[in-house]
Amino acid sequence: MPTRLLHLDPMTRFSDAARQTTAALRALFPETPLQRNDHLSARYDAEIWLKREDLSPVRSYKLRGAFNAMRKVRARQPDQRQFVCASAGNHAQGVAFACRHFGVQGVIFMPVTTPQQKIDKTRIFCGDQVRIELTGDYFDQTLAAAQAFCAEKGAHFLSPFDDADVIEGQASVAVEMQDQLGRAPDMVVLPVGGGGLASGVTGFFRQVAPQVAFRFVEPLGGASLTAALRGGAPVKLPRVNSFVDGAAVARLGDRTFAMLDWVSPNHVHLAPEDRICVTMLEMLNVEGIVLEPAGALSVDVLPELAEEIRGKTVVCVTSGGNFDFERLPEVKERAQRYSGLKKYFILRMPQRPGALREFLNMLGPDDDITRFEYLKKSARNFGSVLIGIETKDANGFRDFTDRMDAAGLAFRDITSDEALSEFLI
Repeated sequence: MPTRLLHLDPMTRFSDAARQTTAALRALFPETPLQRNDHLSARYDAEIWLKREDLSPVRSYKLRGAFNAMRKVRARQPDQRQFVCASAGNHAQGVAFACRHFGVQGVIFMPVTTPQQKIDKTRIFCGDQVRIELTGDYFDQTLAAAQAFCAEKGAHFLSPFDDADVIEGQASVAVEMQDQLGRAPDMVVLPVGGGGLASGVTGFFRQVAPQVAFRFVEPLGGASLTAALRGGAPVKLPRVNSFVDGAAVARLGDRTFAMLDWVSPNHVHLAPEDRICVTMLEMLNVEGIVLEPAGALSVDVLPELAEEIRGKTVVCVTSGGNFDFERLPEVKERAQRYSGLKKYFILRMPQRPGALREFLNMLGPDDDITRFEYLKKSARNFGSVLIGIETKDANGFRDFTDRMDAAGLAFRDITSDEALSEFLI
């Protein structure tokens, strides 16, 4: 057993506790499927299996940790009947589901900006047993309100990841994985947000099958594990891109870092948010699998791992499928921009008869204008135009811009300009 694991005394029986937790979970829901994916296996010449946490009763693994923490607290404190969490997503739904199972009261604090769909879905699991409090524009404000409530009312705060019982609950993913496969895989690919899932899965396998390799993937705009490994301790990121809301965490947990401090930075991969959208669409269109951005992380990183996984048995944990289809147009837009199939330009268009027709003649047969908007007149005889163009072959844009150059058109590609895109697109 790796010596780095032994500096945490409770870890000496972690694998046994994980198995006990897994057995207790069967009173709540059956094991989630472990499915061999033919499409991915053929592409990477490997045995690619998906651990489908997106098919749990709350469509994420978060129910596991919430259930186990609530179970352990009630065993230690039988009179504890009120539990609190701060969440706008999967953890809230897991806590609500567990409250219903144990017949206890819950108070879930959510930001005021939480979409109504998520509020309604959380309420479905528990009815009158859980009260939802909307407070704070940002999660830090919501979290502070939840913790203040606990201090005042004597309620128990259920952390989404930085809690020993929660980590132990998430380890049940690994227990099921090994039992379903009949052996330990060669490699497990894990998404990382606050680190609870990664801590639980690695903690189990490092005791029962230390030969298993691990690769970790974080959203580029929320690389809390990368920052912690670089700094030698958890640090708060100055800015977080919230698109991958299930894994966009500003600071890795203290407990989770203590269980992940052995990880090599070379084994932590960063997934650009727009690239994740490409993966989400592919899994939806090719496999019919609905994944939220965080749920697609482990599949998204496979191209970077292609050489080292060839011929091996690899399990990717698809951690969640709580995707609001109202976001689908945004996901498609971001995927097209990342793939180079859609671009936005600002043109300096001459204000004379025939100028627009001349521009349209520069387009290729597979080019389609999806946005055309006059922004302003920059001079008496010229105007600025925002134009969006979609194509079937990204290489065609090179010929298109060459034609604009040859015609003397002044233009600027703003597709990757984050500031301009935010205001204009």
